[in-house]
Amino acid sequence: MELSDEIKIDAPMDEVYAALNNPEVLQQCIPGCEELIKHSDTEMEAKVVLKIGPVKARFGGDVVLDTSGAPNAFSLTGQGNGGTAGHAKGGAEVTLTPDGDATILRYEAKAEIGGKLAQLGSRLIQSTAKKLAAKFFKSFAGTFNEDVKA
Repeated sequence: MELSDEIKIDAPMDEVYAALNNPEVLQQCIPGCEELIKHSDTEMEAKVVLKIGPVKARFGGDVVLDTSGAPNAFSLTGQGNGGTAGHAKGGAEVTLTPDGDATILRYEAKAEIGGKLAQLGSRLIQSTAKKLAAKFFKSFAGTFNEDVKA
């Protein structure tokens, strides 16, 4: 499965990059995220509850960041296990481009799933993944608007 999109965020690129590396901001924005622990500048551990069609599962997994292109770009890879529901692994390439006082965030993500989740069908998985990604980025962009209003 592959996903890609872009979103304009009303904040300077350095602030967007810092927020993408802030576990508290990410935990608030990731749908179903119960816990996000930063072990180092490049390693995080997450616990997320997701419902995809009839399957609801708690996933535990690890994420590794490659920040060698920072602050203009970075990549992440991760894998998670949802017990009997299945497992997932994947990664994303993220680029940030200044746009005046705003920032354009683009991402390309790939994921592979197995177990019960894989049996649900690619259309359901793809549409759910798109909805979750849209929810994350809407929430992420909203964190900057909250800062402006405060």
